[in-house]
Amino acid sequence: MLHHLSLPSRKYNVVVANTLERGHRFQFLPGDGRLKLRTEQSTSSLPASGLRSLTPCSAKCDDSKDSSVSENIILDAETLTRDLDIAIAEENYAKAAEIRDRLRLLREDSMTSVLAANSRFYESFRIGDLAAMQSLWAKRDEVCCVHPGARGIYGYEDVMTSWDYVWANYEFPLQIELKDVNANVRGDMGFVSCVELVKTKGSSWGGQFVTNVFERIDGQWFISVHHASPIDL
Repeated sequence: MLHHLSLPSRKYNVVVANTLERGHRFQFLPGDGRLKLRTEQSTSSLPASGLRSLTPCSAKCDDSKDSSVSENIILDAETLTRDLDIAIAEENYAKAAEIRDRLRLLREDSMTSVLAANSRFYESFRIGDLAAMQSLWAKRDEVCCVHPGARGIYGYEDVMTSWDYVWANYEFPLQIELKDVNANVRGDMGFVSCVELVKTKGSSWGGQFVTNVFERIDGQWFISVHHASPIDL
């Protein structure tokens, strides 16, 4: 995955990968400073001279919540939403206000869980832990990862393969800082957007604007989309 390669701001008419087929390989060629994707049919490449490495993330996670608690939160939120509609229809505004407060607390709990999942993502990225990264993504063909300056890579297996190849060029741990973090949750879907600053050993800081989309599956939050676009610092 060409993730967090901080590329220059100019545009490249390059398809890094729509979907990685078997036999595709990422190769970093120090001699000409290009990152190449090789297939049996063709080779696509994009300049990698401006790559800026990622670095450790300072975000902390709370892994204490189990799936049974998350499932109860989902059911409670649905029940409270129905009760709120009924209270409003009956013009019982005191009860409606009470229900709104309970819904707010439940949504804040879901928000905390999504932010914790986002922190786990960056921690795995920071230390180059492929097993941890594999456990964080939804195991579906629809998942998508968009690295800076590249088109999307689709499917769980291809996304994981791309991470493995990209990390081969890094010296861990990386330095990662997140700024302007925003999160939102609606039902079983949530997203986190932020400015991601990454630095590898001997390089300058690179910046990306990132959106991570999470989906709640069997009470746990998994990444379904990761989209990073390079920005000027």
